[in-house]
Parts: sequence; C-alpha cells; structure tokens
Amino acid sequence: MEEIRAAIEKYQPFNEQEERDKSEMLWQIDHVKDLLTRKNRNAHFTVSAWIVSPDRKQVLMAYHNIYQSFAWLGGHADGDADFKHVISKEIQEESGLTDFKFVSDDIFSLEILTVDGHIKRGSYVSSHLHLNVTYLIEADPELPIRIKPDENSAIAWIPVDELKNKVNEVWFYNWIYQKLIDKIKQF
Repeated sequence: MEEIRAAIEKYQPFNEQEERDKSEMLWQIDHVKDLLTRKNRNAHFTVSAWIVSPDRKQVLMAYHNIYQSFAWLGGHADGDADFKHVISKEIQEESGLTDFKFVSDDIFSLEILTVDGHIKRGSYVSSHLHLNVTYLIEADPELPIRIKPDENSAIAWIPVDELKNKVNEVWFYNWIYQKLIDKIKQF
C-alpha cells in the first residue's frame, strides 16, 4: 500500500471532488484494512480506464449489464497493488482490446464512487464504496473489440460529444465523465 499511498499523495486534484476524495482515500489507507480486496465490504480499491482515440474525439465504453448504461472499463484490485496491471487485465477481459498505451504512468483521475446494492452472479452485494483510480489510455478505434457477455452487452467507440446521450447514469455523467472530458481538453 505504500506505493499506492505515494501515488495518491503525489496526485494533483483537478477539482473539489478530487481534492476531497483524495483526502478520504489517504485517510482510508491510513486507518482501514483490506482496501485491496473485497473482504472489506464497505470500501475497496478499483481501477478504471478512460480510453480515448488518438485524436481524443472518441472514448471506448461498454454497456454495463448491472447498471444498464454505457460506462468506462475497469474493475476491482482483488489484492493486486499494481494498478496498471489491474487495468490492463480489465481492458483485455472486458473489451478484447490488447493493443493500447498508457498516456502517462501517473494517475489521471481519482474518485470515490457509491455502488448501490445489486445481484451479481446470483448473490446480493450490499451497497459500498469504490475507491477508484483512473488511468488515461489511448487506443486505435480501428482495432478489434468484443463484448464480455457476463459483464457487458455492447462495447463501442462513442464520440465524446454524443456521450451524454449514451450514459443513463446522470450523476456519473455530470460528476465523473464530464470531468474527464474537461481534463482531456487540458492534457
């Protein structure tokens, strides 16, 4: 956890949401156990990818079966403290995309996300928090992609200016995806 803490400590927040979430993540790291595994049922680390085309005009999104909305790719750390490894694995599993690059080794975004209770693989998962670290990834929209039927029912490159019409989670679009769109303009 020392490397994760150092990376989060180094991160420069983009806005008030990130400033507050960074502070809370650091507190969680310093005071709570098992943040890298789902053994901590209240809060645990996840990693997401904001995957953009080289011209930054499209973003790769999956239609998430649980949330019934287009969403970024990502997943749980599940004990792996190498977050770049975690997100690389998740991108390949969720989209079939194998040729992509990290625009930077540094964290691109931080957010603490609420997860409502839901059914996953036949069992109820209680509401909890995802302490999420996001990386900026670039890939070619012409490369082959595929769905992962147990998690998503579509995967598509969506023009950034059409994203609002594809995301059914209003809070998520307004607070997370719009922030990422704005950050790309400055990157």
